[in-house]
Amino acid sequence: MSYSSLAVRYFTTPKPLGDAMENSSQASHGLDTKIIPSSQSPVKGNNNSTSSSSSTSTTTLDQQMTNGKSRGLTFANQESLPKLPIPELEETCRKYLEALAPLQTAREQEESRLAVQDFLRTDGPLLQERLKNYASSKTSFIEQFWYDSYLNYDNPVVLNLNPFFLLEDDPTPSRNNQVTRAASLVVSALSFVRAVRREELPPDTVRGTPLCMYQYSRLFGTARVPTDNGCIISQDPTAKHIVVLCRGQFYWFDVLDNNHDLIMSEKDISVNLQVIVGDAEQTPIQDAAKGALGVLSTENRKVWSGLRDILTKETGSNNAECLNIVDTALFVLCLDYTEPSSTAELCGNMLCGTSEVVRGVQVGTCTNRWYDKLQIIVCKNGSAGINFEHTGVDGHTVLRFASDLYTDTILRFAKTINGQAPSLWATTSPDPARRDPRSFGNVSTTPRKLEWDMAPELSIALRFAESHLADLLQQHEFQVLDFEGYGKTFITSMGLSPDAFVQMAFQAAYYGLYGRVENTYEPAMTKTFLHGRTEAIRTVTSESLDFVKIFWGDNPAKDKVDALRTATQKHSATTKDCARGHGPDRHLYAMYCLWQRSFEDNTSVVDSIGDTGSSQDSASPVLEIPSSSSSSSSSPTAIGGGGGGGGGGDSNSPRLASPVSDYDGLSSVSNGYSSVRLRTTTPSIFTDPGWDKINNTILSTSNCGNSSLRHFGFGPTSGDGFGIGYIIKDDSISICASSKHRQTARLMHTLESYLHEIRKLLRATTTRKPVSPRTSRARELEILSERLHSDTTHHHHHHQRRGRIVRGDANSTRGGADTPTTADSGDIDDDGMGGYGFFDAGMLLHALKGVSERDRGDKPAKRRFVGKKLQLNEY
Repeated sequence: MSYSSLAVRYFTTPKPLGDAMENSSQASHGLDTKIIPSSQSPVKGNNNSTSSSSSTSTTTLDQQMTNGKSRGLTFANQESLPKLPIPELEETCRKYLEALAPLQTAREQEESRLAVQDFLRTDGPLLQERLKNYASSKTSFIEQFWYDSYLNYDNPVVLNLNPFFLLEDDPTPSRNNQVTRAASLVVSALSFVRAVRREELPPDTVRGTPLCMYQYSRLFGTARVPTDNGCIISQDPTAKHIVVLCRGQFYWFDVLDNNHDLIMSEKDISVNLQVIVGDAEQTPIQDAAKGALGVLSTENRKVWSGLRDILTKETGSNNAECLNIVDTALFVLCLDYTEPSSTAELCGNMLCGTSEVVRGVQVGTCTNRWYDKLQIIVCKNGSAGINFEHTGVDGHTVLRFASDLYTDTILRFAKTINGQAPSLWATTSPDPARRDPRSFGNVSTTPRKLEWDMAPELSIALRFAESHLADLLQQHEFQVLDFEGYGKTFITSMGLSPDAFVQMAFQAAYYGLYGRVENTYEPAMTKTFLHGRTEAIRTVTSESLDFVKIFWGDNPAKDKVDALRTATQKHSATTKDCARGHGPDRHLYAMYCLWQRSFEDNTSVVDSIGDTGSSQDSASPVLEIPSSSSSSSSSPTAIGGGGGGGGGGDSNSPRLASPVSDYDGLSSVSNGYSSVRLRTTTPSIFTDPGWDKINNTILSTSNCGNSSLRHFGFGPTSGDGFGIGYIIKDDSISICASSKHRQTARLMHTLESYLHEIRKLLRATTTRKPVSPRTSRARELEILSERLHSDTTHHHHHHQRRGRIVRGDANSTRGGADTPTTADSGDIDDDGMGGYGFFDAGMLLHALKGVSERDRGDKPAKRRFVGKKLQLNEY
């Protein structure tokens, strides 16, 4: 889709990171790029240029960093990161059958075994060699396929794709009001943006191992834009404004200068937000709802694409500029006028908004959203959360953002008390109040309201979109469990992995309700690899099945605990294997996609050996991920059946990909298979019912969070499934579950009962001597000294003089305060790898849109400020 040159600030490709600090006013040439799915034809970029063919290559982000004149801290480790490995085919097939076994009958197992044997004997080795050839010129062998699976998803993104984080309240009660909290979060978010753009954000690590930081370059200024042939991801890497949504009405103002420094203080932003709230209140909520265009972002993607065309087709319309202001914003700040009365309602509000129809008009917060972008949501009482479009980012990346957001708000408040308080950032912006306003550049810090031209067809479309959204909200329910009996401290004291322990709790609770196990998904982070995302952990194993049967049977406590330990050990081993890139799901899915390409392109003959052709990178042609034909899933095609609230779903009957280029590394195979034909029939492993089963997730789970979050969650990935997000804290476990009215509350109740029961069993059977979780090293020394001198008269008289030692009741329990632990609890190897991944999202690729030689000149063009200017002195 294209806009007139007068109506839009074009999305542009990111500058080389090494040149990030160069003066933006210098003359330069670049690409007008939009990241597109492989099935989409080139899109016109502007009046002067069109996109290049999809076979054109461009510089990857990592190459840009290598070629840059300087490199900052954030991306310093990118060159040293290894590529995601391609597992051995035989090992992948073995693990695939192992994951299927506990979900199948004996007859089904035999059928799957025969299908795999046939695959290994025929198509498998050929596809494996093709994959190796293909991967040799790519940053990641799965990246392009995975990314397309989301861009080609047509259903609404709300509830199906976007997850949420619910932040803890501000620890200072007086700051927990809407405007104060929102202004504080905005300042912290802008400081994070500044750190990323100046490459000062310390890189992520896990136990000293660096993680890929690529996703942070795609977090801000991005938008998911629908077209009639799949979505595209557009980004303005120089964005310097935010959009504020209040009562469904849109406002914006600039917050950064060209050097990414803040141009407004927290007080300045507070004034702007108060002005916006006051202006929005002047329009009755029933009237505002009739023009709340954010609802359109919840429509079916093809419908939304057509509506965007309507928004921009009128030559004299203001809508194109308004739409571009929203698309190019750093992020959207949503100011809700309601206060949810329960934690479950609060979680639902952050995930999909509320639905409240008054006199036939929707006045819920569901109209106060824009789901195609990163959103910070703040309720009337200051409760805050994040909802994000995650095609290009995983939960681990947004968790770092949320954590730094929360931490910075605390540290900045501390600095008002003690000027020597530390800062989270390597450098900070100059105080805007002490700067010459002329140094801010061509900016508008006064809030402006976007005024849309509401054509009759838009008004009708908005009414239908709201009705569809209300239906979708009514189909889902949410329940939370804030379990305060114990947490990580107790679990590790029992010698168990916290994540594996909670995963077995889900298995036991589900089995206790339904008497069976179902396909369960948990993501394992693979960001130790370049452009790594996640691998699928298959929680259901023969060991976990044995455990739930033993637990619910009439068996001794020791047998139940022993079975639990065996099951958790298996889960931990699987998690580590997946984190190393050795899981079966992504590998098989990549081969499935390669077969689809071969079939579509009629490349049944495998040609020359070992010739990889011209060099390509992650910006080369994008391959299309097939979509599922199953009606049971509400999520896009999964990579190997992933879940996590955005990756689940069946991948059984994909649509075929369009040809992308004449050569993409797929037509060669080594090992001497010259002129060997791939069969035109679907490989047996992909037609076996086991492939459908492993790709239909019933329990989609993810462990992602820390003390900065109260909850996080996502929608179910299938019509008969549950979406379960959980956070394991030191002395508590927070769980948010969603489903399409499948006894969600009862599942949470069963889970809570299990957690209490298993603690009793562990305490009754453990051979470890529990001590207080608050036992310090000094107290341990005191206890040791007491034991050494317990028989001496001097010790007796010593304690007579100083008083009797007060002992706690080891059997009493009060909110986990006396949860037992041991001195060696830190030895439990729980690296949380399953909680750092989140969702089967694909990486953003540089799908080429075209090269345009533009002379930007030494003087930037004067910027046009869109919208009605609000009068600050009225408030």
